[in-house]
Amino acid sequence: MSAGADSIQIATLVVTAGAVMFAVAASVWAMRVTTGARAAQAIWKRRVSDLEDKLTRADSTFGAFPGLVLVWDQPPDLAGGAVEDWAKPRIFGSPSALASLLKFAEAADGPDPGSLLLEGVADYEARAPGGDDTTLRRRFAALVTEGQPFSLTILGPEGRFLEADGRAAGLQLVLFLSDATIRGLEESGARGRLEETRRVVEADPAAFLDTLERAPFPAWRMNASGRLEWANSAYAVAVDAKDAGDAVSRQIVLDPGLKGQAGEAVKAGEAIAKTRPVVVGGKRRALDIVTFPVSGGAAGFALDVTEAEESKAALKRFRRAHDDTLNHMAEAVAVFDRGQRLVFRNTAFETLYKLDPKWLDERPMHGELMDRLREKRLLPEQADYASWKKAELARYESAPGEESPDELWPLPDGRTLRVARQRHPLGGLMLIFEDKTDELALRARYNTLINVQRATLDKLHEAVAVFGSDGRLRLHNTAFETLWKLPAADLEGQPALSEIAKRCTALHADSEAWAEMQARVTDPSPQARKHVTGEWVRSDDRVLTYLSRPLPDGATLIAWDDVTDSRRIEEALRDRAEALEASDRIKSEFVEHVSYQLRTPLTTISGYTDMIMQGFAGELTERQQGPITAIKEASEELAKLIDNVLDVAAIDAGQLELELGDTDLAGIAEESTAFFAAKAEHSGVKIALSDETGEGGVIRADVRRMKQVMLNLLSNAIRHTPKGGTVTMVLQHTAGSATISVRDEGEGIAPDRLARVFERFERGVRGGAGLGLALVKEIVELHGGWVDLESEPEQGTTVVVHLPEEAADHHAAPELDLKGRLKAQARAV
Repeated sequence: MSAGADSIQIATLVVTAGAVMFAVAASVWAMRVTTGARAAQAIWKRRVSDLEDKLTRADSTFGAFPGLVLVWDQPPDLAGGAVEDWAKPRIFGSPSALASLLKFAEAADGPDPGSLLLEGVADYEARAPGGDDTTLRRRFAALVTEGQPFSLTILGPEGRFLEADGRAAGLQLVLFLSDATIRGLEESGARGRLEETRRVVEADPAAFLDTLERAPFPAWRMNASGRLEWANSAYAVAVDAKDAGDAVSRQIVLDPGLKGQAGEAVKAGEAIAKTRPVVVGGKRRALDIVTFPVSGGAAGFALDVTEAEESKAALKRFRRAHDDTLNHMAEAVAVFDRGQRLVFRNTAFETLYKLDPKWLDERPMHGELMDRLREKRLLPEQADYASWKKAELARYESAPGEESPDELWPLPDGRTLRVARQRHPLGGLMLIFEDKTDELALRARYNTLINVQRATLDKLHEAVAVFGSDGRLRLHNTAFETLWKLPAADLEGQPALSEIAKRCTALHADSEAWAEMQARVTDPSPQARKHVTGEWVRSDDRVLTYLSRPLPDGATLIAWDDVTDSRRIEEALRDRAEALEASDRIKSEFVEHVSYQLRTPLTTISGYTDMIMQGFAGELTERQQGPITAIKEASEELAKLIDNVLDVAAIDAGQLELELGDTDLAGIAEESTAFFAAKAEHSGVKIALSDETGEGGVIRADVRRMKQVMLNLLSNAIRHTPKGGTVTMVLQHTAGSATISVRDEGEGIAPDRLARVFERFERGVRGGAGLGLALVKEIVELHGGWVDLESEPEQGTTVVVHLPEEAADHHAAPELDLKGRLKAQARAV
């Protein structure tokens, strides 16, 4: 047990000793491996400590620097070549320097004091070492874009100055700013005093400020941030402030856009003028506001241009009205300025020449316009166009008062233009084109018409004279000279009517008549200017009729006609007419008396003939029947003739009265043809009746007179139809009218007798009394119809009677209008 224990103890010692040795070896190896890392770590610690010492010393150095150092790792962006955003530079330096410079720039503290500081001093007046005037904004922009370093002395308010130095440090930009008041450097103080002295020497500030203070227009000064720093008394009045100090302390701006305009002027580096509406003293005024950059900001003044603006507006309205007036003119107008360039053309100009409006809007030169018109053949043809064009353009050099005569331009297309030129009041030339083509054509036609009228008047036998509204003779014909026995020389020079009246006194001494005529010529009143006719009897017993007629142009036409011979003829014709009337009256009375006296024995003859034919004296032999029948027919013809004569007399006396009623034309036609059937058969003539009226053959007429018409037509047709011929009667009835036509196959009527067929007592070749057709015509006309006749030699004759459906009631006895009442009742139902 002890030996085993000893073995175990020995093994344990061996293992322990081995582990210790392994641990010692591992420690030795680890220490040798980490010795380099510890050395490197010690080196970096020493370096960090050195950098911290350097940074502490740099901060101490920057803190002791009497100014600021601004550093940009990335250059700021430029807008339009100028610095707009300073891009938050890093600031190094003492806090007192930062506070002093912020006060210098009149900028408030904020999250980005560097940008506020730079924006406040960027536009102050500055000078380079060479004496050039500039600003920090401009030189810093050159540093950013071109890498140009700079050193500037910035002139601030109250005689303070800044020293600014800009450099590029690798990829960084550095700006050193120092205030001479903090640095206390004698050199800077001496430079500041020198600059201040120069400013005082170069300008008299007191006199200048006194001048601006007393100026009658508002003046002011703003710093770079747009804060009002100074204003004059006129400014205070304009903004309703107590005084200039009140305006500055309350920061009352003349116009809301004033700060923006000042900023624009500073950025542009030049003066900017704008006209703005501003309320001054309770009235709206137009102010011309001018701002310009000065050291540390901008200054400006305002001028009242209300009257000028109103004058401009009035002139603009006048020119617009003038242009509108020209546009409404029928004449074409083109206006060229002093440079011979087209500045205006009206609508008529475009219509006249039909040029491209877009090309005209480009305002071509006068010479270019003439060349274009020549290409389009819208200018008169010229043998030497270049010389003509040169002469046209030379009119721009003529004196303003020099008159240029109008010209007529005959264009190749047949038109004729009147061209008027005049100097334009605003300079240049104004051309007016008027198309005279129609006017010239009308004038030529007018002259031709006047010549034709003169020739026509000279052909008239009436004496014609035309007097103007001034009473002077304008026009007369040869008959006027002859009628009044006036020499042509006395009528030259447009003599007055009163002078002509004096020369005509020998022939007509009625002064009142001449005065009345003079009044109608010269008096413009409507009562005097009327159409008047009258009659004069001259001292030589010549009878003149005259008429006075006003003309549309204010003139008066007077015509005289010598009616002496016609009056004598009228008297003779009047006597003849009275004699004819007496003859007709005697004839009518004679016919009526004779007809009445013949009717009594005729009735006796006709009555005894009927009795004999009926066997009153015994039965007649065949030989006796012939003469008795002839006596019967002759008495009937004679009775009919007497009736016709009496009807004619009644018509002439206006005593024939129609008995209107419903008349069946077809029934009357059948009776009439049947009446002449035996006579026609005896004469070897056929009678044909054609009824085309259908069931509507009834018209309103006199039944007895219609039968009389048909009998006369058939009798006349049978008389002129040869043996074997045919007489045709045709009846027709249409809407509103009816016709009766009777045609024979006789010898016809010669053309020279057609016009006399319907005259009374006009006898044909077959004899007759000559009253049949005349009576037919007159009876039909009493009904409101008419009669036509068609005839050719050897072709027969056709007589057509046209009758209205309702006969005229002028020659009928009054009767109740039952038909009209029935129609009215039907319409009511």
